[in-house]
Amino acid sequence: MADGYRQIVTDGLWHNNQGLVALLGLCPLLAVSNTLVNGLGLGLATTAVLALSNVSVSLIRNWVRPEIRLPVFVLIIASFVTTVELVMNAYFHDLYKTLGIFIPLIVTNCTIIGRAEAFASRNPVPRALVDGLAMGIGFTLVLIVLGGMRELIGQGTLFDGAQLMFGDIARSWRLSLGEDYPGMLIAILPPGAFMGLGLLIAFKHLIDRRLSRPRSTEVTGAETSAA
Repeated sequence: MADGYRQIVTDGLWHNNQGLVALLGLCPLLAVSNTLVNGLGLGLATTAVLALSNVSVSLIRNWVRPEIRLPVFVLIIASFVTTVELVMNAYFHDLYKTLGIFIPLIVTNCTIIGRAEAFASRNPVPRALVDGLAMGIGFTLVLIVLGGMRELIGQGTLFDGAQLMFGDIARSWRLSLGEDYPGMLIAILPPGAFMGLGLLIAFKHLIDRRLSRPRSTEVTGAETSAA
């Protein structure tokens, strides 16, 4: 049982990460990740919708006819997106204005409908919840890393605008490379998003290759000994 949940978590965070492996939800990922705080805000909103919609789809999976399951899933997702949008508008209004159209566009995020169809509709509630959280956190981590990298290279800061999420106390969290840092405009423009994501994907493949080498070596050694 524990191994099953561990596999769900590792798939969401690494092996089947929706941003680096499945390459789903790229539109908001590339558009919003110009700063770390923006990426964190959208990532948390997406995670909340993923977890809540997965649980809801799992609860009703035995009562929804196959012919209408996708419209029902979209309706559920849209309901939770509206709820998250209203909450952000009420409690994080400045961040809500910054993220703009990409909050309601969570409805069209292929990651969410994909997990509802491929996983939540076929598994019990606890597994669906863990899958939603793992996939959402994995997506959020990509947004954070990509946003932080683009912000640091592009304008020489980190946690710029943290007060939008955490209040005035977070103004002191802002880190800067100094007023003399010239910045690289391309990093915070769309081409920078594509290049940054490409570097993250390449880095992940490099790590996976390094991790797989000892296993292949052990297998080769064992086969040689057996021969």
